[in-house]
Amino acid sequence: MKEIEKAEIKRLSDRLDAIRHEMPELHLINEAEKYAELEKEKAKLEIEIARLQAVRNQKLSKEAQKLMALPYKRPITKKEQADMGKLKKAVRGLVIVHPMTALGREMDLEEMTGFSKTEF
Repeated sequence: MKEIEKAEIKRLSDRLDAIRHEMPELHLINEAEKYAELEKEKAKLEIEIARLQAVRNQKLSKEAQKLMALPYKRPITKKEQADMGKLKKAVRGLVIVHPMTALGREMDLEEMTGFSKTEF
């Protein structure tokens, strides 16, 4: 699931990491102003990352609720997994969630599961 929030969190985390590596190298006596600026930027980045993670989790929760509301769900067999294209053509509107994705972990899935409006 490519998302704007995920990319932004990555970019901010990279910047935060760079600041954390830069801070110990500064001498507090000579470069106190630069150190203070980095401290302020570090605090802002941490707050923004936390906010974006909350937004991302809320989006995942909405999608999980939408899928759980669908009337039909069942695990996908190994044979069906081998020919996923055929299964998706046979069942229109089928959404398959893998347990190792963020959505799958949030839904506490144990195996690949399909969700649909029609029985399959």
